[in-house]
Amino acid sequence: MVNKYPLSGETVIFTSTKKSEEPYELVKQLGGTPVSYPLIRTDERISAEDHERLLQAQSYDWLIFTSQSAVASFKQKLQRYGMNSTNFRLNVAAVGDKTAHALEKIGFRVDFIPEVFSADVFVQQFNPEGDSLRALFIKGNLAGTLISTELSLTVNEWTVYDTLPEVTSADRIVELVKDEASVSILFASPSAVTVFTEHVAPEIGWTSFTIGAIGHITERALHEVGAPVHAMPETYTLPDLVRTLAESKGSTN
Repeated sequence: MVNKYPLSGETVIFTSTKKSEEPYELVKQLGGTPVSYPLIRTDERISAEDHERLLQAQSYDWLIFTSQSAVASFKQKLQRYGMNSTNFRLNVAAVGDKTAHALEKIGFRVDFIPEVFSADVFVQQFNPEGDSLRALFIKGNLAGTLISTELSLTVNEWTVYDTLPEVTSADRIVELVKDEASVSILFASPSAVTVFTEHVAPEIGWTSFTIGAIGHITERALHEVGAPVHAMPETYTLPDLVRTLAESKGSTN
């Protein structure tokens, strides 16, 4: 018999900042209880040079975004200085459908998205035609160096936000795992894995709950600290991770 509610009785903890209700509603539809306990937060990095950096950005051939947080901080800077997408006559690349959608919502057309939503795949597939092309990578402080160092065109960086630990969530996660019979914890970044390793794992370990991960980079970070990964989707989004988790628990049909 097909189980329509494979997450029945399951508490699903999201450790990333909530950006959409979709994955939470999906957990409910599949019978589970979603909980948001983000282990990281993002704060816009504000500088007296922001206006000048926005003006300089208009001279590039490409803007590159790898996260919704980068788009959100860039949007805040545009609004602060009375600018918008019409000031930019260039191409835009995004890692991931959600990042692309965030850019489209503020008026930008996205010209390139990699097949797999990861920086290492991006650098393999992104090869724009033209001589002496210049790109501006709009990023957070913890972004890796692949995009800046592995592309054929000239890449400059602009750090527009900082990723910081949200330690207040750690105690709540510990209590929930101890109190609830069946818990799944979902990770969307290596940064969240680091905070969990330092502030949660010493209390509850890695074996008393189901672990889900978005992306092979996050999966690798979990394996490096000795954690298993029970669910990882082929498409690197939270709704797909929820569906993959449900499939590991029982049919979603």
